[in-house]
Amino acid sequence: MKLHVIIPALLIVAAMTQSCVSSKKYKELETNYSLLDSNNRDLKSKYLTSEQNLAVRTGRVVSLEEQLASERANAKQLQAALDKCLTSGSQGNVNISKLVDEINSSNRYIQQLVNAKNKSDSLNMVLTNNLTRSLSQTEAQGVDVQVLKGVVYISLSDNMLYKSGSYEVSDQAGATLSKIAKIIKDYSTYDVLIEGNTDNVPIAQKNIRNNWDLSALRASSVVQALQTTYQVDPKRLTAGGRGEYNPVADNATEAGKVKNRRTQIIITPKLDQFMELINKAPEKQQ
Repeated sequence: MKLHVIIPALLIVAAMTQSCVSSKKYKELETNYSLLDSNNRDLKSKYLTSEQNLAVRTGRVVSLEEQLASERANAKQLQAALDKCLTSGSQGNVNISKLVDEINSSNRYIQQLVNAKNKSDSLNMVLTNNLTRSLSQTEAQGVDVQVLKGVVYISLSDNMLYKSGSYEVSDQAGATLSKIAKIIKDYSTYDVLIEGNTDNVPIAQKNIRNNWDLSALRASSVVQALQTTYQVDPKRLTAGGRGEYNPVADNATEAGKVKNRRTQIIITPKLDQFMELINKAPEKQQ
């Protein structure tokens, strides 16, 4: 923040002393300020996205912690009842045995909640590793994988998939799409949505009316490539476009526009499949 305040001040001083500073130097300072301001906007956008993701994960942890607290309180009450039975001659062995069973059942459930909480952090790592295991380092730079509420999002940059200014899949995209197709086939019973997204710059092509058209056409091109070239079952595929209305970054900067021009492949497991993935997640070290 200090740097952000100091630089405009320096420019003001430079402007006041133009007689002592050359025009070239002044332009250089002005350019540096514009670059730093653009970087600051991009960092703010990243910060907001990170905050949103953190809020979702924090909500999951808080929910588990609340369940743990409730179960521990219940276990404490059961233990107190058992202690009372043990010290009271009027209580029979049957009641004591029933309380012991309830305490053991409660303790097992508490352990399950603890395990679920520990695995929540590692589940994202497991799915990310599974989904990116076959991508090269260069390919991985244009691929972002996230897991949110059991749904897997694979985001691919437009320059990785399409010809410049077009919705047609480029020849260079073949290697990456073949590996994405393998990932989709690995999860053969999952539903797959291909979702196109654009920046807010209006499209200027004769046969494309607006960014809604462009995003939908790009998603359709990927769906058809997965079906015809890589033999993914079309019954599992859905193509959709969201135009410029689902940004992940600030369109005021070029870097933000690049991030917003993307295609997402959204893999949605059913509940039983998601629980199977949770069971595969490694235990988190205590």
